[in-house]
Amino acid sequence: MKIPYGISFPAPENQTPESSLPIAAAVTLAAPKTVSAIARLTSEAYARLRQENVSVELLPVDRRAFLGTVFSAGALVLGAAVATEEASAAANGTWQPAVYLGFEPDGQIVITAHRSEMGTGSRTSLPLVLADELDVDWKSIRVEQAIGDDKYGSQNTDGSCSVRDFVQAMHQAGATARLMLERSAAQKWDVPASEVSLRMGKVVHAKSGRTARPGDLVAVAATLPLPAKSELRFKTPDEYRYIGKNVPMLDQHDIVSGKAVFGMDATRPGMLFASVERPPVYASKVKTFDDADALKVKGVQKTIQLPPFKQPHVFQQLGGVAVIADSTWAAMQGRKKLKVEWEDNPSHASFASEPYKKELFASVHQAGKVVRARGDFDNAFSGAAKKHEADYYVPMLAHASMEPPVAVAEWQNGKVETWCPTQNPQAVQEAVAAALGITPKDVTCHVTLLGGGFGRKSKPDYVVEAALLSKAAGKPVKVVWSREEDIRFDYYHSVAAMHMKGGLDESGNIQSWLFRSAFPPIASTFSPGAEYGADFETGMALNELLFDVPNIRAENCPAKHHVRHGWLRAVCHLFHAFAVHSFVDELAHLNGTNYVDYYLKTLGPDRQVDLTKDGVKPWNNGQSTETFPLDTGRLRRVLEQCAQKSGYAKFRNTKTRAIGIAAHRSFLSYVATAVEVAIDASGNLTIPNVWTVADVGQVVMPDRVRSQFEGAAVFGTSLAMMGEITADAGRIVQSNFHNYPLARMKQSPRNIDVTIVDSKAPHAGVGEPGAPVIAPALTAAIFNATGKRIRELPVKRTKLV
Repeated sequence: MKIPYGISFPAPENQTPESSLPIAAAVTLAAPKTVSAIARLTSEAYARLRQENVSVELLPVDRRAFLGTVFSAGALVLGAAVATEEASAAANGTWQPAVYLGFEPDGQIVITAHRSEMGTGSRTSLPLVLADELDVDWKSIRVEQAIGDDKYGSQNTDGSCSVRDFVQAMHQAGATARLMLERSAAQKWDVPASEVSLRMGKVVHAKSGRTARPGDLVAVAATLPLPAKSELRFKTPDEYRYIGKNVPMLDQHDIVSGKAVFGMDATRPGMLFASVERPPVYASKVKTFDDADALKVKGVQKTIQLPPFKQPHVFQQLGGVAVIADSTWAAMQGRKKLKVEWEDNPSHASFASEPYKKELFASVHQAGKVVRARGDFDNAFSGAAKKHEADYYVPMLAHASMEPPVAVAEWQNGKVETWCPTQNPQAVQEAVAAALGITPKDVTCHVTLLGGGFGRKSKPDYVVEAALLSKAAGKPVKVVWSREEDIRFDYYHSVAAMHMKGGLDESGNIQSWLFRSAFPPIASTFSPGAEYGADFETGMALNELLFDVPNIRAENCPAKHHVRHGWLRAVCHLFHAFAVHSFVDELAHLNGTNYVDYYLKTLGPDRQVDLTKDGVKPWNNGQSTETFPLDTGRLRRVLEQCAQKSGYAKFRNTKTRAIGIAAHRSFLSYVATAVEVAIDASGNLTIPNVWTVADVGQVVMPDRVRSQFEGAAVFGTSLAMMGEITADAGRIVQSNFHNYPLARMKQSPRNIDVTIVDSKAPHAGVGEPGAPVIAPALTAAIFNATGKRIRELPVKRTKLV
């Protein structure tokens, strides 16, 4: 059974459907026996997409029946797909378009958006590419949000890959439709197709002056064969009307005017509201509960006990007791009156952060699983002229999106319909189906806008809760998580301890490098007992170091899990980049030079690094190293440009003002960031300036790309300065913004200068690469001002003066 990024675990038994449930003041739901159906979603959601294998197809009526709510029966509908490895390998692979383009007889052009919108702009940027290649007025386009359906291919909006994975499909769909409409007009007018062109939504025959709208040509176009890819003419960059220009997001007006529908806005007639009391210790169960006082609260109708936790967990709910009421307030007040006795899981009931930190450091001070080996580290290090060692630590982190988890579900006649802010509607279908004992086709998922995601909302446990409760209550149910629940029951970003060793020659050059890292892996959510990172986790800066060092060893050390772990924006790059670049800064200082000069010297000449020579099969974000090589030249250029933009070399560091810098490759992009700090006599720190230079390949929406890096600067600052989740007696200590604070305006960078490199390279990641460089640049700046090395985050734990 495959799950994200190629992790494997044994397949559980088949799901057994549940029996119908009685409705009473207190109802106990039968626990599903397995969650086997969920596992299939992950290999599909994270399938590697090969852009050179794009298919465009004309949909006959029976193939577009499921799109009836989007397109009329008379529409000409094209579908474009990118072939996955799974589809290519399957003998009976089903063609699964990722995007649909429809031409209505009345002239309207409709494009489906199969990815979720959470501020990144994917709902706008992908249709924008199609509209540009088609050559129609962007204002004439109607974009419809797709429901969850595997006919769209992967709908998972995660991993900084939406534009990269589907931009070619958009180009080809647009070029195909343009040529078909031109040929349709040529046939209708009996003129050579070479004399007909589609410009800004009008098909024109220049010689005769005749024009037609796309809607006028639908009937003719439907009879034509699809052109071969070799016949298509793609626009050149100088012909683009929208690509590379600052086009407003589709939902911008509705968002600022309050018309936009987020998950919290979803509603259904006769809807009830639910608040859930969950086990405070991971993988625990309800022993007994008393709901007498809860049922006395005005508006409370009943309580329902949810199925208990069951492994493998994947995206299932945690169990507990739900209070059902006629308002969110009544449900939450009733939940506070519940008296629940818990049966704590003994494997996790003693989990506490401080002892666990010691376990992690003990782990990295022992040999681990070798994930990269070049040369002979031990021999080179023992003979080094200079030696340096350091330990680094990054705590658990929460997603804390502004909109907490929320979902509406309505169970009727053996099927369920959901409305929710999700990054992965197909995961919703799979998880809900597994919990209810139905098929994914019996689950309809309507995707709302997301008030932040950061990876949390690709895990639909909160939707599963709503679906189970709707079935039990016999009415639509809305589950709303409070901020306290959001922080106490998250899929946490892993805590990590790292141990570094560097051996230098007489000239200060690094001749030997050891990097050990221990963190509870995300694999533990899918495979109980997993203690080592998957390839994608070790591939995030642990074994993908680009330095020209003759002796390198990277090791992944074991770590047990005691909570749910999941991907957070930038994932393992957050802690690995902090350790790598902090250590480089220390080595630079040890040699009497600065980070930029030392980093560039260690990086070596411009080249493409071949990790296979070191026994590494590069993860490389699931992409080919031929298309996306590990290019030291691109990394060098962003660092040099950032140093120049920030005035790094000439900056006069003082006790009250200093600058730090870091450069890093992640999600196929190359980013350098400089951070300026100001520290007053009381030790209060502010950040006057942040400079970022990013090479993300080609760009569709420059303003949206820039905003992602501006947001990453604030996000990274918040995590580095204040982010910390701790546990005691198996319970999460933090509960709201008073003890898990996020950066406010006065704590955020005052000015953020973002430079996007003009690049002809393929589209790379945007949403995440800006975050990993912030912490090492920030702590380097603090060192340059105070002389204090911060090796353990968050910064707030260190007294600066």
